[in-house]
Amino acid sequence: MKKRVVITGLGVVAPNGVGVTEFTDALKSGRSGITFHQKLKDLNFSCQIGGVPNISDELKSKYFTNLQQRGFNSSGILYGCIAGVDAWKDAGFEKNEASELDYETGLIFGTGTSGIEKFREAIYGVDEGNVRRLGSTVVLQTMASGVSAYLSGMLGLGNQVTTNSSACTTGTEALLMGFDRIQNGKAKRMLVGSCSDDGPYIWGGFDAMRVMTYKHNNNPEQGSRSMSASASGFVPGSGAGAMVLESLESALERGATIHAEVLGGEINSGGQRQGGTLTAPNPKAVQRCIIKAIENSGINANDVEVINGHLTATSKDSLEIENWTKALNRNGNDFPYINSTKSMIGHCLAAAGTIECVASIIQLKEQFIAPNINCEDLHPEIEELIDSEKIPTEKLDMNFDIMAKASFGFGDVNACVVFKRLQV
Repeated sequence: MKKRVVITGLGVVAPNGVGVTEFTDALKSGRSGITFHQKLKDLNFSCQIGGVPNISDELKSKYFTNLQQRGFNSSGILYGCIAGVDAWKDAGFEKNEASELDYETGLIFGTGTSGIEKFREAIYGVDEGNVRRLGSTVVLQTMASGVSAYLSGMLGLGNQVTTNSSACTTGTEALLMGFDRIQNGKAKRMLVGSCSDDGPYIWGGFDAMRVMTYKHNNNPEQGSRSMSASASGFVPGSGAGAMVLESLESALERGATIHAEVLGGEINSGGQRQGGTLTAPNPKAVQRCIIKAIENSGINANDVEVINGHLTATSKDSLEIENWTKALNRNGNDFPYINSTKSMIGHCLAAAGTIECVASIIQLKEQFIAPNINCEDLHPEIEELIDSEKIPTEKLDMNFDIMAKASFGFGDVNACVVFKRLQV
Protein backbone atom coordinates (compact mmCIF):
# COMPACT_ATOMS: atom_id res chain seq x y z
CA MET A 1 0.00 0.00 0.00
CA LYS A 2 1.33 3.41 -0.95
CA LYS A 3 2.00 5.79 1.92
CA ARG A 4 0.26 9.13 2.41
CA VAL A 5 2.65 12.08 2.28
CA VAL A 6 2.39 15.31 4.25
CA ILE A 7 4.36 18.54 4.57
CA THR A 8 5.81 19.18 8.02
CA GLY A 9 8.37 21.91 7.33
CA LEU A 10 8.50 25.12 5.30
CA GLY A 11 11.33 27.50 4.47
CA VAL A 12 11.45 30.40 2.03
CA VAL A 13 13.84 33.10 0.83
CA ALA A 14 11.84 35.37 -1.45
CA PRO A 15 12.28 38.89 -2.81
CA ASN A 16 9.38 40.12 -0.65
CA GLY A 17 10.13 38.14 2.49
CA VAL A 18 12.86 36.01 4.05
CA GLY A 19 11.35 33.41 6.35
CA VAL A 20 7.79 32.08 6.49
CA THR A 21 6.49 34.81 8.82
CA GLU A 22 7.71 37.72 6.70
CA PHE A 23 6.70 36.00 3.46
CA THR A 24 3.19 35.30 4.82
CA ASP A 25 2.76 38.95 5.78
CA ALA A 26 3.83 39.98 2.27
CA LEU A 27 1.37 37.57 0.65
CA LYS A 28 -1.50 38.83 2.78
CA SER A 29 -0.75 42.50 2.18
CA GLY A 30 0.15 42.16 -1.50
CA ARG A 31 3.64 43.54 -0.91
CA SER A 32 5.98 43.53 -3.90
CA GLY A 33 9.65 42.60 -3.67
CA ILE A 34 10.59 44.09 -7.05
CA THR A 35 13.17 46.90 -6.98
CA PHE A 36 15.32 48.96 -9.35
CA HIS A 37 18.94 47.83 -9.83
CA GLN A 38 21.45 50.46 -10.90
CA LYS A 39 23.91 47.77 -12.00
CA LEU A 40 21.47 46.55 -14.66
CA LYS A 41 21.13 50.09 -15.98
CA ASP A 42 24.90 50.55 -16.03
CA LEU A 43 25.18 47.34 -18.09
CA ASN A 44 22.63 48.60 -20.65
CA PHE A 45 19.87 46.14 -19.74
CA SER A 46 16.46 46.96 -21.15
CA CYS A 47 14.88 45.57 -17.96
CA GLN A 48 16.50 47.27 -14.99
CA ILE A 49 14.29 45.85 -12.24
CA GLY A 50 14.29 42.50 -10.44
CA GLY A 51 13.47 40.61 -7.28
CA VAL A 52 16.39 39.94 -4.94
CA PRO A 53 15.99 38.69 -1.34
CA ASN A 54 17.37 40.90 1.41
CA ILE A 55 20.06 38.87 3.20
CA SER A 56 22.16 40.65 5.81
CA ASP A 57 25.64 39.59 6.95
CA GLU A 58 24.13 38.97 10.38
CA LEU A 59 21.62 36.52 8.91
CA LYS A 60 24.34 34.73 6.91
CA SER A 61 26.33 34.15 10.10
CA LYS A 62 23.40 32.22 11.61
CA TYR A 63 23.73 29.57 8.89
CA PHE A 64 27.40 29.65 7.84
CA THR A 65 30.59 29.75 9.89
CA ASN A 66 33.24 32.37 9.14
CA LEU A 67 35.32 29.64 7.53
CA GLN A 68 32.42 28.58 5.27
CA GLN A 69 31.85 32.18 4.23
CA ARG A 70 35.47 32.70 3.21
CA GLY A 71 35.53 32.96 -0.57
CA PHE A 72 31.81 32.15 -0.71
CA ASN A 73 30.04 33.90 -3.58
CA SER A 74 27.08 31.82 -4.72
CA SER A 75 23.76 33.51 -4.04
CA GLY A 76 21.68 30.51 -5.11
CA ILE A 77 23.42 28.12 -2.70
CA LEU A 78 23.13 30.75 0.04
CA TYR A 79 19.38 31.12 -0.50
CA GLY A 80 18.90 27.35 -0.77
CA CYS A 81 20.76 26.57 2.44
CA ILE A 82 18.83 29.20 4.41
CA ALA A 83 15.47 27.95 3.12
CA GLY A 84 16.45 24.31 3.60
CA VAL A 85 17.68 24.73 7.17
CA ASP A 86 14.57 26.78 8.04
CA ALA A 87 12.29 24.05 6.67
CA TRP A 88 14.24 21.43 8.64
CA LYS A 89 13.86 23.40 11.87
CA ASP A 90 10.19 24.15 11.13
CA ALA A 91 9.64 20.39 10.92
CA GLY A 92 10.96 20.08 14.48
CA PHE A 93 14.54 19.00 13.83
CA GLU A 94 17.82 20.59 14.85
CA LYS A 95 20.75 21.65 12.68
CA ASN A 96 23.62 19.79 14.26
CA GLU A 97 26.71 19.13 12.18
CA ALA A 98 27.83 16.52 14.72
CA SER A 99 24.56 14.58 14.46
CA GLU A 100 24.37 10.93 13.48
CA LEU A 101 23.85 10.14 9.80
CA ASP A 102 20.12 9.86 9.02
CA TYR A 103 19.56 7.10 6.46
CA GLU A 104 15.78 7.62 6.59
CA THR A 105 15.92 11.17 5.20
CA GLY A 106 17.01 12.34 1.77
CA LEU A 107 17.30 15.56 -0.19
CA ILE A 108 16.26 16.66 -3.67
CA PHE A 109 17.14 20.31 -4.17
CA GLY A 110 17.03 21.72 -7.67
CA THR A 111 18.62 24.64 -9.46
CA GLY A 112 19.04 26.00 -12.96
CA THR A 113 22.63 27.20 -12.72
CA SER A 114 24.91 27.42 -9.73
CA GLY A 115 27.48 29.98 -8.70
CA ILE A 116 27.33 32.30 -11.70
CA GLU A 117 29.39 34.95 -9.90
CA LYS A 118 31.88 32.31 -8.77
CA PHE A 119 32.16 31.07 -12.37
CA ARG A 120 32.95 34.64 -13.42
CA GLU A 121 35.67 34.86 -10.77
CA ALA A 122 37.11 31.54 -11.91
CA ILE A 123 37.10 32.51 -15.59
CA TYR A 124 38.96 35.74 -14.92
CA GLY A 125 41.33 33.96 -12.56
CA VAL A 126 42.22 31.31 -15.12
CA ASP A 127 42.54 33.84 -17.96
CA GLU A 128 44.95 35.86 -15.81
CA GLY A 129 47.04 32.78 -15.03
CA ASN A 130 46.00 32.63 -11.37
CA VAL A 131 44.53 29.14 -11.45
CA ARG A 132 46.27 28.13 -8.21
CA ARG A 133 44.65 31.02 -6.38
CA LEU A 134 41.06 30.13 -7.22
CA GLY A 135 40.36 28.70 -3.78
CA SER A 136 39.25 25.29 -2.56
CA THR A 137 35.48 25.84 -2.86
CA VAL A 138 35.18 26.86 -6.54
CA VAL A 139 34.06 23.40 -7.61
CA LEU A 140 31.53 23.04 -4.79
CA GLN A 141 30.06 26.47 -5.50
CA THR A 142 29.80 26.02 -9.25
CA MET A 143 28.72 22.40 -9.65
CA ALA A 144 24.98 22.02 -10.16
CA SER A 145 24.62 19.83 -7.08
CA GLY A 146 26.49 22.30 -4.88
CA VAL A 147 23.37 23.27 -2.94
CA SER A 148 22.59 19.61 -2.21
CA ALA A 149 26.17 18.98 -1.14
CA TYR A 150 26.17 21.90 1.29
CA LEU A 151 22.73 21.13 2.75
CA SER A 152 23.24 17.40 3.19
CA GLY A 153 26.43 18.10 5.11
CA MET A 154 24.73 20.66 7.32
CA LEU A 155 21.96 18.21 8.21
CA GLY A 156 23.58 14.78 7.91
CA LEU A 157 21.14 13.26 5.42
CA GLY A 158 21.92 9.70 4.31
CA ASN A 159 19.13 8.74 1.90
CA GLN A 160 19.17 9.88 -1.74
CA VAL A 161 20.85 13.29 -2.06
CA THR A 162 20.66 14.90 -5.48
CA THR A 163 19.90 17.98 -7.56
CA ASN A 164 17.36 18.13 -10.38
CA SER A 165 17.18 20.76 -13.10
CA SER A 166 14.19 21.34 -15.37
CA ALA A 167 14.12 25.11 -15.99
CA CYS A 168 11.08 26.81 -14.41
CA THR A 169 9.54 23.42 -13.53
CA THR A 170 12.48 22.48 -11.29
CA GLY A 171 10.96 23.19 -7.87
CA THR A 172 7.60 21.53 -8.45
CA GLU A 173 9.39 18.57 -10.03
CA ALA A 174 11.67 18.23 -6.97
CA LEU A 175 8.63 18.10 -4.72
CA LEU A 176 7.00 15.36 -6.78
CA MET A 177 10.24 13.36 -6.97
CA GLY A 178 10.48 13.46 -3.17
CA PHE A 179 6.80 12.61 -2.88
CA ASP A 180 7.28 9.50 -5.04
CA ARG A 181 10.20 8.33 -2.93
CA ILE A 182 8.22 8.54 0.33
CA GLN A 183 5.00 7.18 -1.16
CA ASN A 184 6.85 4.08 -2.34
CA GLY A 185 8.56 3.49 1.00
CA LYS A 186 12.11 4.35 -0.07
CA ALA A 187 12.46 7.18 2.46
CA LYS A 188 10.69 8.33 5.62
CA ARG A 189 11.35 12.00 4.93
CA MET A 190 12.64 14.11 2.04
CA LEU A 191 13.81 17.71 2.15
CA VAL A 192 12.86 19.14 -1.24
CA GLY A 193 13.29 22.57 -2.78
CA SER A 194 14.96 24.69 -5.41
CA CYS A 195 17.01 27.86 -5.68
CA SER A 196 18.20 30.40 -8.21
CA ASP A 197 21.09 32.84 -8.44
CA ASP A 198 20.43 36.47 -9.24
CA GLY A 199 22.14 39.23 -11.18
CA PRO A 200 23.14 40.21 -14.69
CA TYR A 201 24.98 37.02 -15.64
CA ILE A 202 21.89 34.86 -15.24
CA TRP A 203 19.34 37.47 -16.32
CA GLY A 204 21.25 38.77 -19.35
CA GLY A 205 20.13 36.01 -21.71
CA PHE A 206 16.48 36.70 -20.97
CA ASP A 207 17.01 40.41 -21.56
CA ALA A 208 18.56 39.56 -24.93
CA MET A 209 15.49 37.45 -25.76
CA ARG A 210 13.26 40.48 -25.06
CA VAL A 211 10.98 38.45 -22.80
CA MET A 212 11.47 40.75 -19.78
CA THR A 213 9.58 43.98 -19.30
CA TYR A 214 11.35 47.28 -20.00
CA LYS A 215 8.40 49.58 -19.33
CA HIS A 216 8.55 49.81 -15.55
CA ASN A 217 12.10 50.80 -14.70
CA ASN A 218 10.75 53.90 -12.96
CA ASN A 219 7.97 52.07 -11.09
CA PRO A 220 9.37 48.58 -10.36
CA GLU A 221 6.60 47.39 -8.04
CA GLN A 222 4.14 47.68 -10.93
CA GLY A 223 6.34 45.73 -13.34
CA SER A 224 5.16 42.17 -12.76
CA ARG A 225 1.66 42.19 -14.29
CA SER A 226 0.44 38.59 -14.48
CA MET A 227 -2.82 38.20 -16.46
CA SER A 228 -2.92 41.94 -17.13
CA ALA A 229 -3.76 43.52 -20.49
CA SER A 230 -0.74 45.81 -20.01
CA ALA A 231 1.71 42.99 -19.20
CA SER A 232 4.88 43.50 -21.22
CA GLY A 233 7.14 40.65 -20.11
CA PHE A 234 8.29 39.02 -16.90
CA VAL A 235 10.40 40.53 -14.14
CA PRO A 236 13.41 38.40 -13.14
CA GLY A 237 13.61 37.20 -9.56
CA SER A 238 15.68 34.92 -7.35
CA GLY A 239 15.59 33.09 -4.05
CA ALA A 240 14.69 29.63 -2.76
CA GLY A 241 11.89 27.58 -1.27
CA ALA A 242 12.06 24.37 0.72
CA MET A 243 9.70 21.81 2.24
CA VAL A 244 10.07 18.77 4.46
CA LEU A 245 7.92 15.94 3.10
CA GLU A 246 7.16 13.06 5.43
CA SER A 247 4.99 9.98 5.56
CA LEU A 248 1.78 10.65 7.46
CA GLU A 249 2.61 7.72 9.69
CA SER A 250 5.97 9.22 10.66
CA ALA A 251 4.51 12.71 11.21
CA LEU A 252 1.76 11.40 13.51
CA GLU A 253 4.19 9.16 15.36
CA ARG A 254 6.38 12.08 16.38
CA GLY A 255 3.51 14.58 16.85
CA ALA A 256 4.70 16.90 14.10
CA THR A 257 2.75 19.93 12.92
CA ILE A 258 1.24 19.12 9.53
CA HIS A 259 0.94 22.04 7.10
CA ALA A 260 -0.84 20.17 4.29
CA GLU A 261 -1.09 16.83 2.52
CA VAL A 262 0.33 16.15 -0.94
CA LEU A 263 -2.39 14.21 -2.72
CA GLY A 264 -0.44 13.60 -5.92
CA GLY A 265 0.71 15.14 -9.15
CA GLU A 266 2.15 14.62 -12.61
CA ILE A 267 5.32 15.46 -14.53
CA ASN A 268 5.47 15.33 -18.31
CA SER A 269 6.89 16.89 -21.46
CA GLY A 270 5.30 18.25 -24.61
CA GLY A 271 8.24 16.95 -26.65
CA GLN A 272 8.30 20.24 -28.62
CA ARG A 273 5.44 18.90 -30.74
CA GLN A 274 1.91 20.18 -31.47
CA GLY A 275 2.94 23.81 -31.13
CA GLY A 276 5.44 23.23 -28.34
CA THR A 277 8.98 24.55 -28.79
CA LEU A 278 12.08 25.08 -26.67
CA THR A 279 10.42 28.20 -25.23
CA ALA A 280 6.68 27.60 -25.71
CA PRO A 281 4.40 24.90 -24.25
CA ASN A 282 2.58 22.17 -26.11
CA PRO A 283 -1.01 22.93 -24.97
CA LYS A 284 -2.13 19.31 -25.23
CA ALA A 285 0.71 18.18 -22.96
CA VAL A 286 -0.07 20.92 -20.43
CA GLN A 287 -3.71 19.86 -20.32
CA ARG A 288 -2.73 16.20 -19.98
CA CYS A 289 -0.38 17.07 -17.10
CA ILE A 290 -3.20 18.79 -15.19
CA ILE A 291 -5.71 16.00 -15.94
CA LYS A 292 -3.31 13.26 -14.84
CA ALA A 293 -2.32 15.20 -11.68
CA ILE A 294 -5.98 15.31 -10.64
CA GLU A 295 -6.47 11.66 -11.52
CA ASN A 296 -3.34 10.63 -9.59
CA SER A 297 -4.59 12.60 -6.58
CA GLY A 298 -7.81 10.61 -6.38
CA ILE A 299 -10.07 13.63 -6.83
CA ASN A 300 -12.10 15.07 -9.69
CA ALA A 301 -11.76 18.40 -11.47
CA ASN A 302 -14.67 19.96 -9.58
CA ASP A 303 -12.83 19.43 -6.28
CA VAL A 304 -10.14 21.99 -7.18
CA GLU A 305 -11.06 25.23 -5.42
CA VAL A 306 -7.95 27.39 -5.88
CA ILE A 307 -5.08 27.38 -8.39
CA ASN A 308 -1.63 28.91 -8.02
CA GLY A 309 -0.62 29.29 -11.65
CA HIS A 310 2.69 29.65 -13.44
CA LEU A 311 1.49 32.93 -15.02
CA THR A 312 4.65 34.83 -15.88
CA ALA A 313 3.17 38.14 -17.16
CA THR A 314 3.94 37.28 -20.76
CA SER A 315 1.80 36.61 -23.82
CA LYS A 316 1.43 32.97 -22.67
CA ASP A 317 -0.76 33.85 -19.65
CA SER A 318 -4.00 33.68 -21.65
CA LEU A 319 -2.93 30.33 -23.15
CA GLU A 320 -2.28 28.98 -19.66
CA ILE A 321 -5.77 30.00 -18.53
CA GLU A 322 -7.23 28.39 -21.64
CA ASN A 323 -5.36 25.18 -20.86
CA TRP A 324 -6.74 25.15 -17.32
CA THR A 325 -10.31 25.66 -18.56
CA LYS A 326 -9.96 22.76 -21.00
CA ALA A 327 -8.23 20.43 -18.55
CA LEU A 328 -10.80 21.07 -15.82
CA ASN A 329 -13.71 21.49 -18.22
CA ARG A 330 -14.67 24.54 -16.16
CA ASN A 331 -14.96 28.18 -17.20
CA GLY A 332 -16.80 31.40 -16.42
CA ASN A 333 -18.06 31.53 -12.85
CA ASP A 334 -17.50 27.77 -12.46
CA PHE A 335 -13.72 28.21 -12.71
CA PRO A 336 -11.64 27.99 -9.47
CA TYR A 337 -10.04 31.07 -7.96
CA ILE A 338 -6.55 31.59 -9.38
CA ASN A 339 -3.56 33.69 -8.44
CA SER A 340 0.03 34.33 -9.46
CA THR A 341 2.66 34.74 -6.76
CA LYS A 342 4.90 36.15 -9.50
CA SER A 343 2.90 39.40 -9.41
CA MET A 344 4.72 40.13 -6.12
CA ILE A 345 8.12 38.47 -6.56
CA GLY A 346 8.72 38.25 -10.30
CA HIS A 347 9.81 35.06 -12.02
CA CYS A 348 12.34 33.36 -9.76
CA LEU A 349 13.32 30.90 -12.51
CA ALA A 350 14.42 27.55 -11.05
CA ALA A 351 13.32 28.71 -7.58
CA ALA A 352 9.83 29.69 -8.77
CA GLY A 353 8.17 26.31 -8.30
CA THR A 354 9.05 25.78 -4.66
CA ILE A 355 8.61 29.40 -3.58
CA GLU A 356 5.14 29.25 -5.14
CA CYS A 357 4.43 25.83 -3.58
CA VAL A 358 5.30 27.32 -0.19
CA ALA A 359 2.97 30.24 -0.98
CA SER A 360 0.22 27.76 -1.90
CA ILE A 361 0.61 25.80 1.33
CA ILE A 362 0.58 28.97 3.44
CA GLN A 363 -2.65 30.10 1.78
CA LEU A 364 -4.23 26.68 2.23
CA LYS A 365 -3.25 26.42 5.87
CA GLU A 366 -4.24 29.97 6.79
CA GLN A 367 -7.36 29.99 4.59
CA PHE A 368 -6.84 33.02 2.40
CA ILE A 369 -6.18 33.74 -1.26
CA ALA A 370 -3.32 36.15 -1.90
CA PRO A 371 -4.06 39.05 -4.26
CA ASN A 372 -2.98 39.30 -7.88
CA ILE A 373 -1.40 42.74 -7.71
CA ASN A 374 -1.10 44.86 -10.88
CA CYS A 375 -4.07 43.08 -12.48
CA GLU A 376 -6.67 45.82 -12.45
CA ASP A 377 -6.80 45.64 -16.25
CA LEU A 378 -7.48 41.95 -16.83
CA HIS A 379 -6.43 40.69 -20.26
CA PRO A 380 -9.53 40.56 -22.51
CA GLU A 381 -8.71 37.03 -23.75
CA ILE A 382 -8.69 35.83 -20.14
CA GLU A 383 -11.90 37.71 -19.34
CA GLU A 384 -13.61 35.81 -22.15
CA LEU A 385 -12.68 32.52 -20.49
CA ILE A 386 -13.30 33.08 -16.76
CA ASP A 387 -15.11 35.61 -14.57
CA SER A 388 -12.90 38.44 -13.32
CA GLU A 389 -13.99 37.79 -9.72
CA LYS A 390 -12.04 34.52 -9.90
CA ILE A 391 -8.85 36.60 -10.12
CA PRO A 392 -8.88 38.55 -6.83
CA THR A 393 -6.87 41.77 -6.70
CA GLU A 394 -7.21 42.00 -2.92
CA LYS A 395 -6.69 39.36 -0.22
CA LEU A 396 -9.69 37.07 -0.01
CA ASP A 397 -10.48 35.10 3.16
CA MET A 398 -12.14 31.83 2.23
CA ASN A 399 -12.61 28.30 3.52
CA PHE A 400 -11.19 25.77 1.05
CA ASP A 401 -9.58 22.33 1.10
CA ILE A 402 -7.98 21.63 -2.30
CA MET A 403 -5.37 23.74 -4.12
CA ALA A 404 -3.51 22.93 -7.34
CA LYS A 405 -0.11 24.32 -8.30
CA ALA A 406 1.50 24.03 -11.73
CA SER A 407 4.81 25.02 -13.31
CA PHE A 408 5.78 25.07 -16.99
CA GLY A 409 9.37 25.44 -18.17
CA PHE A 410 11.68 26.02 -21.12
CA GLY A 411 12.23 22.78 -22.97
CA ASP A 412 8.45 22.19 -22.99
CA VAL A 413 8.35 20.53 -19.56
CA ASN A 414 5.42 20.54 -17.13
CA ALA A 415 4.60 19.67 -13.52
CA CYS A 416 1.39 19.90 -11.51
CA VAL A 417 0.80 19.05 -7.84
CA VAL A 418 -2.35 18.94 -5.72
CA PHE A 419 -2.39 19.92 -2.03
CA LYS A 420 -5.09 19.24 0.55
CA ARG A 421 -5.76 20.91 3.85
CA LEU A 422 -5.32 18.29 6.55
CA GLN A 423 -6.69 18.70 10.05
CA VAL A 424 -5.56 15.95 12.41
